[in-house]
Amino acid sequence: MKSTYTVPQFCDGHNVSRTHFYALLKDGKGPRLMKVGRRTLISAEAAADWRKRMEDETSPWSAGACTDPAKVVN
Repeated sequence: MKSTYTVPQFCDGHNVSRTHFYALLKDGKGPRLMKVGRRTLISAEAAADWRKRMEDETSPWSAGACTDPAKVVN
C-alpha cells in the first residue's frame, strides 16, 4: 500500500482523469493535498477519506436520506 500518491498516480489509481481531478478540487470536492517542496502529494489517508466522502455523497442512505423503515415507500 502506498503512503502517498502524486497527482498522476492518484488519478490512475482512482480512474479519474486529471481534468476531472482539477474540477473536483475547484468545486471543493477533491482530496486533501500536501506540498512537499515543489511536489503536490495526496496521502493514503486523504485518498481513503476522499473515497469515503464520495461514497457517502452518492449512497441512497447518506446523511439527509430517510432511514426510518416506517416512512420508506416501496
